[in-house]
Amino acid sequence: LKIYTTIDTRLQKYAENAARSQMEQLQKNFKSHWGSNDPWRDERGQLIPDFIENIAKRTSHYKTLSALYPNSPDSIDYYLNLPHMVKVFDYENGEVEKEMSTMDSIRYMVSFLHCAFVAMEAQTGEVKAWVGDIDFNTWKYDKVTASRQPGSTFKLFVYTEAMNQGLTPCDKRRDEPVSLKAYDPIKKREVVWRPHNANGYFTWDSLTLKRAFAQSINSVAVRLGQEMGIKRIAETARRMGIKSQLQETPSMALGSSDVNLLEMVNAYSVIADNGIHHKPKLVTKVVDKDGNVVYNGTTTSEQVIPYKSAFFMQRLLQGGLRERGGTSMALNGYVGNYNDCDWGGKTGTSNNHSDAWFMGVSPKLVVGAWVGGEYRSIHFRTGALGQGSRTALPICGHFLSKVLQDPAFKEYHAKFGESKDKEITKDMYEQPLVLLHFFLHMDYFYYLHNIYNCN
Repeated sequence: LKIYTTIDTRLQKYAENAARSQMEQLQKNFKSHWGSNDPWRDERGQLIPDFIENIAKRTSHYKTLSALYPNSPDSIDYYLNLPHMVKVFDYENGEVEKEMSTMDSIRYMVSFLHCAFVAMEAQTGEVKAWVGDIDFNTWKYDKVTASRQPGSTFKLFVYTEAMNQGLTPCDKRRDEPVSLKAYDPIKKREVVWRPHNANGYFTWDSLTLKRAFAQSINSVAVRLGQEMGIKRIAETARRMGIKSQLQETPSMALGSSDVNLLEMVNAYSVIADNGIHHKPKLVTKVVDKDGNVVYNGTTTSEQVIPYKSAFFMQRLLQGGLRERGGTSMALNGYVGNYNDCDWGGKTGTSNNHSDAWFMGVSPKLVVGAWVGGEYRSIHFRTGALGQGSRTALPICGHFLSKVLQDPAFKEYHAKFGESKDKEITKDMYEQPLVLLHFFLHMDYFYYLHNIYNCN
């Protein structure tokens, strides 16, 4: 059989190089960050006892030893710690053979950070690049389809539902503490949940939704979640392409429910294509040995959210690169020189910095990246090092910088443009702000002038 895919080999190469270069540097940072300390930690930052031992018990080597020495744990322990030639990965040589014990090889391999990346055409659903991890020969498990907490990238659905229900980017909500009763599955009882913002404080100001989204203010997202209804937000997420089972709790607004990267890129594509969902397409056709087409890849398209909602969300995503304090501003360093392109973005970081995400959106191309450990307990200790803007965003940035400077992909240079809906007026997403430039000398006054900036 011959299988024809939507993957573009040139874009795939750009994606693999972007992922590899960023992850190699991240791994150096991670190793330096932890030094001689083991990185597997619990929710309180404490070392997890028997972490490596429990992983070892799931290996084929351990099972073989257990069968040979069913009543001799000391013998099992001896052979698990006996050096022998094992296959491991390093960035310089790829998969190589080194002499080390099973226990040491596990300790070495689980300390690697991993990644996933997808690039999808917004108007077709065709996947143009797909990176499942840093090295396929070593890690066969595809991280693109792995379920992980999306963090603040899930706020897309909270704000989209807010737009569905009639709010606009210039509507305001207060950034102040919120307390909610929620069921804790670990404690198995109802607790009071008091979410905090990533920076640890509240401004107590009334913020436009445009600014709250750009700065990824948790208090506003949680408040909107309650106001719009968690169930309705989940329904919107499903219409936009999320297939994973969602836990419809208040914390869902902050991305506590597991999803995968392919779903998220597909959902963000709905915003890019003005509310139209295209089923992801990876295979175009399959041909048998006689040249007969035995499978024709098709995709379905459906308007799943109103055009107005998509238009407003395009502005909110662009705000991540343009608003003061926008969490996606670092992307400007990669795409900012191209005046014929519009880009928006959203970062995401889950609890304890275990999962770091970035989603990038333009009218023609949508990209997404995830970075994290093989186990959620393996991560950076601080948000300054482990957040999505520092880890996942550069993968997308390096990829996009290569794509945008390549004349072969001029088609991906595009701008969102003005509204096609006459009911959408500029004051819904940009507000006139009167600025007074005070005089520098007593005899001179500067003119008052209006600028349009929804702050």
